[in-house]
Amino acid sequence: MSVNVQRVLKTLGDDYTIINASGHILGRLSSVIAKRILRGEKIVVVNAEKAIITGDRDMVFQRYKEKYDRGSKEKGPYFPRHPEKIFKRTVRGMLPWKSKRGREAYRRLRVFIGVPDELKGRDFEVVEQALFEKVSKTDKYVLLKDVSEHLGYEVRV
Repeated sequence: MSVNVQRVLKTLGDDYTIINASGHILGRLSSVIAKRILRGEKIVVVNAEKAIITGDRDMVFQRYKEKYDRGSKEKGPYFPRHPEKIFKRTVRGMLPWKSKRGREAYRRLRVFIGVPDELKGRDFEVVEQALFEKVSKTDKYVLLKDVSEHLGYEVRV
């Protein structure tokens, strides 16, 4: 399944911010993005598969596997395997999803695996308060790509 990046970006318009998720802690970056899209900003995230989840590798895998296995295929709740969809789901958990305001904010977010050709050569924003090197005191972490592969998704970058 290939995504028509031009069509996806066209829905946002011209005034959007591009954030590179590489080297950022997933939860911290998601909370910053959630606040900003609630204020009305339009945000595009690239390199979602390189976001970092801190914690012991086995514990992180177990936690995400439990979320994935929680529901049934017929009724849900459904938890994604794709890294960009896991990223969006993390941001969604920080939004008032059951209100109109939260759903409209969620529509202002676009997430991509890797850097699409249309966005190459552009300046990417780095969120200082979410950078792994600046905030983390641990050396135990897992990339979002590894979590996706553990859930059964083949990441093709």
